[in-house]
Amino acid sequence: MNFPSNLRYTKDHEWVLLEGNIATIGITEFAQRELGDIVFVDIPTAGKVINAEEVFGTVEAVKTVSDLFMPVTGTVNEVNAELESSPELVNSDPYGEGWMVKVTVKNPADVAGLLDAAAYKALVGE
Repeated sequence: MNFPSNLRYTKDHEWVLLEGNIATIGITEFAQRELGDIVFVDIPTAGKVINAEEVFGTVEAVKTVSDLFMPVTGTVNEVNAELESSPELVNSDPYGEGWMVKVTVKNPADVAGLLDAAAYKALVGE
């Protein structure tokens, strides 16, 4: 399983890539494997300020629906429009084309408080 070292992770299985004050957020390879085949992604929060740990959308798989939790407080600038017609990108490329939102982070230092790759790997028992 892949745990990119340039990302930060949450206990809820989201990942964050911080570039300046913009965070790209998605779900981890572990999360998409646990969910199975993803058939729908619903992120109705573009333009909204979302606080850390609040729900910003849902992912629907064949077996279940799972909430997406915002890792850091910020404003959702962009939602990955490709996921509307191709939700399977989350399965095939969770750290690339399967990203979910881009957020302007209120306090970029908050990202440093998230799990690093080694801590996340330990959390999921890899």
